[in-house]
Amino acid sequence: QVRLVESGGGLVQPGGSLRLSCAASGSIFNFVVMGWYHQAPGKERELVARITSGESTNYADSVKGRFTISTDNAKNTVYLQMNSLKPEDTAVYYCNAVGRDSRDYWGQGTQVTVSS
Repeated sequence: QVRLVESGGGLVQPGGSLRLSCAASGSIFNFVVMGWYHQAPGKERELVARITSGESTNYADSVKGRFTISTDNAKNTVYLQMNSLKPEDTAVYYCNAVGRDSRDYWGQGTQVTVSS
């Protein structure tokens, strides 16, 4: 059973930074894509950033230049470095992984609140 466990969320002032971590229970080489999504109250879950096994990355237009996704294969962990945070970044952030069998896996989510 694959488990994804997020950490690193919290309350931060506008302009601040946070780094989210997502630790997988097994090797991340088992996944073809890993990514981060967010969901604000009353809104649908949206892609924030993703990285393929070939290390290609994609970002939502709203976070380009501010967020960076990366992986540490030795730690089976994917990160989301978030800089220059804005109040509109406030949401629950979910880690996602797509297995080589095309199965989707999700973490439990971590709350990010950007407020003064």
